[in-house]
Amino acid sequence: MARTLPGSGSRSDQALSLNMRLLAHHELQGFGGLGEGMAMQLARDGRRILWLAHESAPKNFTGVDVTDPRAPRVVVQTELAHAKVRSNSLDVVGDTMAVAYQTQTPGLKPAGFDLFDVSVPERPKLISHFDASGPHSRGVHALWFVDGEFIHMASGAADFQPRHPFDDQFYRIVDVRNPSRPVEVGRWWMPGTREGDSAPPPTRLDPKFDSGFRAHNTNVFPQRPDRAYVGYIDGGAVILDIADKTRPTMVANWRHSPPFNGFTHTVLPLFERNLLVVSDECVKDGGLDWPKLVWVLDARVETNPMTLATLPAPPHDAFVHRGGRFGAHNLHENLPVPSSWKSEEIVIGTFFNAGVRAYDVSNPYQPQEVAYFVPGAPALSPAGAIQLNDVYVDERRTVYTVDRFAGGLYILEMTL
Repeated sequence: MARTLPGSGSRSDQALSLNMRLLAHHELQGFGGLGEGMAMQLARDGRRILWLAHESAPKNFTGVDVTDPRAPRVVVQTELAHAKVRSNSLDVVGDTMAVAYQTQTPGLKPAGFDLFDVSVPERPKLISHFDASGPHSRGVHALWFVDGEFIHMASGAADFQPRHPFDDQFYRIVDVRNPSRPVEVGRWWMPGTREGDSAPPPTRLDPKFDSGFRAHNTNVFPQRPDRAYVGYIDGGAVILDIADKTRPTMVANWRHSPPFNGFTHTVLPLFERNLLVVSDECVKDGGLDWPKLVWVLDARVETNPMTLATLPAPPHDAFVHRGGRFGAHNLHENLPVPSSWKSEEIVIGTFFNAGVRAYDVSNPYQPQEVAYFVPGAPALSPAGAIQLNDVYVDERRTVYTVDRFAGGLYILEMTL
């Protein structure tokens, strides 16, 4: 059903919902630009702090008290060093938070990640900085930090020169067991993408869709600590053997582009069912790179993942002309932390102007959409529509989703 979102200044004619109910909306003091970093801290004093990364200046990260999800309250907002850096990604383990920094162009600083002590959420304290800057590096785009010991990330490096400038970020593993002195222990890049490689460079996509052969999400789970599940953008989904972290090796590479239009974003394993859920990212406005989909793969033979289905896409004609991006992006990743909801049956993702959507994949050959929430366009949105960018679901089944421009934070209840 359609309804106006209280206090949002949004267009009620664009608002849609099914089996999701709005609990609260917070505009975060008017600072939007929210990225792909969402993490929940169960603080020592019993509060729940939702940490949010900003993908554009001036803000670095925001902490929101969501102990009562109907009454969110900002407890801290921090500033970026300058306007040419973004803190697109973050994760929290206990009282330690890792925050990624990517610059607009190679050669700038800060580029890498910071570790913060957030034991007092209102007063984050810098522990250390890992420098990933360099003449061909923009730093870290996305990181994964769930065990308190290693950060897995998509990053450039001072000693890495890509053959093509779009291929500047690769998979790196950093040991943070001594948080005051992070140290790299291993790395992997797609053969042929670095100057000096003996392998030939990969065949590029059509220039209007070419986004690069580089890493995006780099997920490692306790169910298989010897595996990294990497979205490698135009290189597809990659499974790496990281039993020896100093020498990651490729186990499998699933690619659907061409004929599709690239940008593999997230590889989410459903371990109990031998399935992989793989999301694309839409990166063009107005449906220019449509379709951008979420794929269900059979991973019973790990070295040969096979396509079973795609999640039913939101109706093209209803959204493609709304404004901004329309297509798949982030998934709730079943993070192996106490505050994260985990499901092998329900997959939840964000679809930019088509909102946040939930799918039942109990039959992997015929996934079914079971819930969605599409806010109206925020009053100040340059896209003219909502642009939901990321989603996090806590163990209470409360859904948190953010807008990449102006909408802020939406807190939802699933009524499935």
